[in-house]
Amino acid sequence: MPGGEGGTDDRPVEFWPTSAIRAALDNDDLEVWQRIVAAIKRDPFGRTARQVEEVLATEQPYGVSAALTEVLEKARQHLEANERAEVARHVRQLLERSGLGTPEFASRIGVSVEEFTDFLDGAATPSASMMIRMRRLSDRFARIRAQRAANSG
Repeated sequence: MPGGEGGTDDRPVEFWPTSAIRAALDNDDLEVWQRIVAAIKRDPFGRTARQVEEVLATEQPYGVSAALTEVLEKARQHLEANERAEVARHVRQLLERSGLGTPEFASRIGVSVEEFTDFLDGAATPSASMMIRMRRLSDRFARIRAQRAANSG
């Protein structure tokens, strides 16, 4: 690998060419593997993760193959869980902003209370079109509430 002492590339792993990733997997250097793992955890669908997938799919199994495959899977599962939680927080904000109760909000977006509760809990993720529908409903009722407050004040 180009770079620093001992042939190790001192640049961040995210800047390594695929050949350097391949060479690192051939190497028994735990420190280098840890750098690759850290890069995967930082960005589970990023360049380094894709390079590792490519190398693992096209080469003979490495001793570290199973471990890196597990790191990829776990990092992606963790990221997806965080994204579901973020969507659930956003859905809750839309509901609260609207001033509607859960049953009415669910009815007005065309889903059952149970399905909407799954969105709120992060057990299910709404589609992009459903997110737009919820935002539009929230916007409409937030405007209505603001107008009523202005008229009564």
